[in-house]
Amino acid sequence: MRFYHYHLAVALTLFGVAATVCLAASPTAVPRDIPQYLQDISVTIRTPQGEGSGVLRRTKDGTTWVWTAAHVVENLRKTRQVINPKTGSPKTVVAFDDAKVLKLLIENGRTVGRIELDAEVIRYSDASHGEDLAVLRIRKKQFVDAGVNFYLEKDLPARGTELYHCGSLLGEFGASSLTQGIVSQYGRLIDGKVYDQVSTPSFPGSSGGGVYLKADGRLIGLLVRGTPGGFSLIVPVRRMEAWAKKAKVEWAIRDNVPLPGREELEKQPVEDESPGR
Repeated sequence: MRFYHYHLAVALTLFGVAATVCLAASPTAVPRDIPQYLQDISVTIRTPQGEGSGVLRRTKDGTTWVWTAAHVVENLRKTRQVINPKTGSPKTVVAFDDAKVLKLLIENGRTVGRIELDAEVIRYSDASHGEDLAVLRIRKKQFVDAGVNFYLEKDLPARGTELYHCGSLLGEFGASSLTQGIVSQYGRLIDGKVYDQVSTPSFPGSSGGGVYLKADGRLIGLLVRGTPGGFSLIVPVRRMEAWAKKAKVEWAIRDNVPLPGREELEKQPVEDESPGR
């Protein structure tokens, strides 16, 4: 089984990092049990080639969306050639197979069941030339009550701020695992993209899992690269929001942005335009 997680262990150098391997509009009430809340909004994402992690976002219409890293679902991408009837020229059409979203049910420390649902890839920005972000839609309505809260303040949390990572460490076997760490540094640049560094340990399968403030459970980014020893990189929420605006999926972060209808959503491209493709 292939796990989705870019490792950095062999890519760290004395002077930098070479990447060769792996809400709400305002703060809401702090959950009473933050670890349980984070486990409730975390899922495993399974594709034919491996497993990764995802974070659940619920909108007012009862739809559940999943934020994850694009490289977790990249092997679901399919292309086909069609002829434009007006010009007669060929055109490449991009589509994605559904991902499987898995949720373990745990009560009193015991796994009592599991739920597996289909999820459609709604928007995708690839890892090599884009933002390494994807938004999925779980096809079943009213799947969950809880959803992620995003850290959307202008001032960044101070270095040293305590954090949780919750993800599917080693895939479904380690679903909803919690690790702890701190904000280590901001603004690590790889291929012109900004990542933040955290010390929350991560393993294969962590990719796409959330990194959260330990104090109130707000998400500060998605883990996309890292090592079990605690050198992990996240796509920060400020980068997620900038992409969401550009990709016209800002409703996947902010409650005050209207959710498009199904017909309008289907007219939007599923994939970012990329000069590298």
